[in-house]
Amino acid sequence: MRAYVAKRLALLIPTLIGISILSFMIIHVIPGDLVTVLLGITASQNEQNRQAIITALHLDQPLLVQYLRWIAGVLRADLGRSLVHGGSVAGEILRAFPVTAQLTIMSMAIAAALGIPLGVLSVMRAARSIEPVVRVVSLLFISAPAFFVGTVLIVLGARYVPALPTLGHVPFLEAPGQSLLHMLPASLALGAAISAILLRYTRASMLEVLGADYVRTARAKGASERHVVSRHALANALIPVIAAAGIQFVALFGGAVIIEEVFALPGIGRLVVNAIFQRDYTVIQGAVLFLTLNAVLINLAVDLLYHLVDPRIVYV
Repeated sequence: MRAYVAKRLALLIPTLIGISILSFMIIHVIPGDLVTVLLGITASQNEQNRQAIITALHLDQPLLVQYLRWIAGVLRADLGRSLVHGGSVAGEILRAFPVTAQLTIMSMAIAAALGIPLGVLSVMRAARSIEPVVRVVSLLFISAPAFFVGTVLIVLGARYVPALPTLGHVPFLEAPGQSLLHMLPASLALGAAISAILLRYTRASMLEVLGADYVRTARAKGASERHVVSRHALANALIPVIAAAGIQFVALFGGAVIIEEVFALPGIGRLVVNAIFQRDYTVIQGAVLFLTLNAVLINLAVDLLYHLVDPRIVYV
């Protein structure tokens, strides 16, 4: 196990280097002019002003030199400073990350709490009557975009549950109860679609496992349906469900941009979008690198979770 973890962590270095090069090159071919953003259209017409900004930000140097200057700072745990407002990039990311992390964790918790039990329930003989309803609801949630569900929640919340806050964010460490309450509508909007995905994965995996020989043997011995599902089928069926949940968890960290905009949440998604509009290269590069690091670590954690669910899985 330790050798496997060490190997995966060693692969993290070339992964981050490759992502840093790719993101750096893509960002610098985005149409737009940083100098115009900083100075405004009128002031940017002055060539002396333009040249002063370009020299101060080292934009007159070749891209290779700019990249080496930036990556040298990264190796010293310094992501640089914003080209727009001069603040620390690491500070901006660390301020935005708890918001996105809370949104992601709450969304996945809601998705797992709804999707997995309903997926198991839909294949149990005693609950087959609800299977058509479960399938229709899951298809509805998969088809409905998260921003649409979020907008509906905002409107319905304002109309029928005015005490439920739907916009803004309260830091968790300042007021945990209020923070969870503020984040609940956004988490429901994201968790609804993911719960439908997990439901379908759970149902398909359970149907496959319930047809296995060892399950038929357990039933032939007189085991109850609940015992067969909980003791024999569920643990084996959870492996593909965990894989799907891991993929969704990674996607949420970088893909909750629209929901963060809809609910006015100051997370990493909004930070990156604003940086793109402002052509703030260092913030974009730092955020992409940080999200890549999170994605690799989450995938590693998901792989290790396989062994906890099924000890027969051995890593080499």
